[in-house]
Amino acid sequence: MDASTQELRDAHDVLSDWYAKNLVGVLESMPVERAMLDLFAELTLAVGTEVADVGCGTGRLLPYLAGRGLAPRGVDLSPGMVEVARREHPGFAYEVADLRELPFADGSLAGVVCWFSLIFLAPDARAVAFAELGRVVQPGGYLVTAFKHGDGTLRRNGRSTDLGVDFDRYWLSPQEMLDRFAEAGFAPIFQGSTPPEEGEPPYGYLLVRRTGSGSAG
Repeated sequence: MDASTQELRDAHDVLSDWYAKNLVGVLESMPVERAMLDLFAELTLAVGTEVADVGCGTGRLLPYLAGRGLAPRGVDLSPGMVEVARREHPGFAYEVADLRELPFADGSLAGVVCWFSLIFLAPDARAVAFAELGRVVQPGGYLVTAFKHGDGTLRRNGRSTDLGVDFDRYWLSPQEMLDRFAEAGFAPIFQGSTPPEEGEPPYGYLLVRRTGSGSAG
């Protein structure tokens, strides 16, 4: 494991309990995010029920997805996050894994959720990671992602929690997100964003469908 990935893992081990405490009820207060997950769930159910939350963190989205008829499982780089997810949201399967090497067979998932989990991809990791997402989603399946708008440059932004951790972040532009997904064999279904707020960039949302073509296919 490279040093940046190890730093990211270690930092999120430290952050796991902070996330569990501070993200309680956040989804309930964000109608745009619920609408995106609802649209993803409705479309995905026509394909199948097996989905994964890649970068699941504390597992907070899994009960919501299950409530919409899906059979979600969680994957996260951080063992600490997976431990907290098992504690806070039991009854689901969780696994420690890197986004660039997912523990799923080719085309085995009807859908994937990447909720602010693609913002940690360094430039040399992006093609591999997006191709891996294309590999595990079956043709006709869906992927939904939330991200922060940016220009793809390195940001060091982890100390806002006062827990003494730092890690790399890369906020990608909507166009780069679209291009990366296209290369991995996904076509856009819906794209949207929120207005910027003071001190925060716009949040972007993409729903894409696996076409069966591209570098992953």
